[in-house]
Amino acid sequence: MCGITGWLDWENDLTRREAVIKKMMGTLQPRGPDDSGTWFSQRLAFGHRRLSVVDPAGGAQPMVRHRGDNTYVICYNGELYNTPELRTVLEKRGYHFQGHSDTEVLLCSYMQWGPQCIERLNGIFAVAIWDEAEQTLLLARDRLGVKPLFYYTQHNMLVFGSEIKALLVHPDIKATIGEEGLAEVLLMAPARTPGHGVFEGIREVCPGYLLIINRQGIRSKKYWYLQSKPHLDDLETTATKLRTLLSDAVERQLVSDVPVCTLLSGGLDSSILTALAANSYFERGLGPLHTYSVEYEDNDRYFQTSLFQPNRDDPWVKRVSDQLRTCHHSVIITIQELVSALANAVMARDLPGQADIDSSLYLFCCEIKKGATVALSGECADEIFGGYPWFNDSELQREMFPWVRHLDQRVSLWKNSLFKSFKPQEYIRQRYAQTIAEVPRLDGESPLEARRREMFYLNMNWFMTSLLDRKDRMSMATGLEVRVPYADHLLVEYIWNIPWEMKMHGGIPKGILRYSMKDILPGDVLYRAKSPYPKTHHPDYTRAVQTWLTDILTNPASPIHSVINKSAVRKILASPGDVFDKPFFGQLMQGPQMMAYLIQLNTWLEKYKVQIKC
Repeated sequence: MCGITGWLDWENDLTRREAVIKKMMGTLQPRGPDDSGTWFSQRLAFGHRRLSVVDPAGGAQPMVRHRGDNTYVICYNGELYNTPELRTVLEKRGYHFQGHSDTEVLLCSYMQWGPQCIERLNGIFAVAIWDEAEQTLLLARDRLGVKPLFYYTQHNMLVFGSEIKALLVHPDIKATIGEEGLAEVLLMAPARTPGHGVFEGIREVCPGYLLIINRQGIRSKKYWYLQSKPHLDDLETTATKLRTLLSDAVERQLVSDVPVCTLLSGGLDSSILTALAANSYFERGLGPLHTYSVEYEDNDRYFQTSLFQPNRDDPWVKRVSDQLRTCHHSVIITIQELVSALANAVMARDLPGQADIDSSLYLFCCEIKKGATVALSGECADEIFGGYPWFNDSELQREMFPWVRHLDQRVSLWKNSLFKSFKPQEYIRQRYAQTIAEVPRLDGESPLEARRREMFYLNMNWFMTSLLDRKDRMSMATGLEVRVPYADHLLVEYIWNIPWEMKMHGGIPKGILRYSMKDILPGDVLYRAKSPYPKTHHPDYTRAVQTWLTDILTNPASPIHSVINKSAVRKILASPGDVFDKPFFGQLMQGPQMMAYLIQLNTWLEKYKVQIKC
């Protein structure tokens, strides 16, 4: 993986702006600690930071190829899992390759097929390709949004980068947010409206989209759609195809020239990936697979069961690791580390995020990086198979984002004067309605089936993208590449149309996935109830964030005073478990996480010198 950035300008000579590009590149150094490179022409400048995973010697970027008098340049972040197939096709068409990197294959694919090459890719990517003769820039992002890509436009220029921080160091881009940006941070976060960059003028290329930029302007194209159609396969055929698709995705994503591991929680999704990967390792004589899990100090004493967290991971991790003979590493995070890393998580994400859920992942990735450069993770399975509690019938009746709760209490935390053009609740409901209007329908579905399809679409386009966003930022901030086999688009397309009754085979959430993998895991693991990424239950954590937030509130210079309703925040400080007794976002964020979120909000306003324009 890597960090990419660039600047297109139709009026100014960019060969004289090397210092700006290098400053933008510098912000992305954690994403690419192994190498760096630049490329300049009069109209376009590219900057690249590299994390070497495949072909360390031959995959340097920006990469340049010539055909006749024309020059093509690529700046790319990602991994292509169908590189061998594309390379074979291109070789038959006369292309010769100097190395074995996917970057070279992607650039030649563009030379052969133009922007349509993006539709041929299987992988995770954010890519920029410059066609010198046509004076055209292509920006594209993978189908599910695993890899990020932000851009800013003004007058006759466009600036892009893997992360917002790369754009904000450009001299013409300011850290300003308006009313809508505030709504994203204070109301929608840690989710974010698809395509929204929060800061004024900044947008994100949406998953499954490409942009074509030339002197005539910017043309946006959605190149990938979910298609709703009848599922005609019976149970056995479905289970066989599902297993084949997932096994193929795992096998492709194990390809690397650097050490690979899996993240193992002992839950269904990660255990399946680990079993498939471990079996592949033993078959190829590569020895035991390395696996990693995360836990918090004293969680064995303070863990509390709930609807969302029925049990601890540790015993299940040992069960799976022993069964699969992996070389396992358990990472224990202290409360002091967890609290201190809240600021690191903000800087990694460029925005307030999932509080200690983010900071713990950041610390976890720091430890994994000491032994591996690539990790496979089980994200996306719950969104595509329907594994969350809110997929049950009672939750389907709520016409709202199902992971959003305590909406009125959350709105009460902010000053009324911040939102003049709309009411806060209306902003959220409008975003919800816009997404529902996009759902690809299937003629003949019952109202209940149609509603479940809406629920899957909401989860994939909002909740899943927020988790992928979190995983990319926290891992890449440590120079760790995380791959997500459940986000393989061929797998997602197939599962999308499997009817609910079959997905719930045996009356159990994700029943079809369990059934398809019934011979590779112990039965108790295979049917373990869902438990999400763990959080701390230690009272010292609550006390620590209470103290920190109190200090922020008593400091008149704290920038958070410009947005909060102080009396409402003090109620949380006094009794966080009463105000947010259930998660206000997702499955984990309750009272302590709201206090930590407010700390992150203050950190963000201060460190990024955010100017509020309302």
